Amino acid sequence: MDRDKTKTGFTFVEILVVLSILGILAVIAIPKFQTYRNQSYCAGVKSDLGNLAIAQEANFADTETYLLTTQTGQQSNVPGFAWFTDGIVLDAATGDANGWSATVSHPQCEESPITYDNQAGGFI
Repeated sequence: MDRDKTKTGFTFVEILVVLSILGILAVIAIPKFQTYRNQSYCAGVKSDLGNLAIAQEANFADTETYLLTTQTGQQSNVPGFAWFTDGIVLDAATGDANGWSATVSHPQCEESPITYDNQAGGFI
């Protein structure tokens, strides 16, 4: 029986070619993945600010004043609102009977800080 004709498998060169192709794909894909990941953090920050705006307006409808937003971990003092994006930091906030604003940032968001001001019409 001739054993050479029954051998199966890959040669060393074939394996090296496949590994080279995978390496090239990884070099291309990893930076794109990081970009998309950072964009998702920015979208989360904007989503949180939009939800805060809704909660502030609901509170204003009940009390006729806007709250000075505070943050304790994921919790906020605004009724019906909690920070959803993990790692978000409330940098500055104002609130009184005339209006409110909040500036937040996230270490992975390249657009940080992002500010929402209801007197200016939203995101600024």
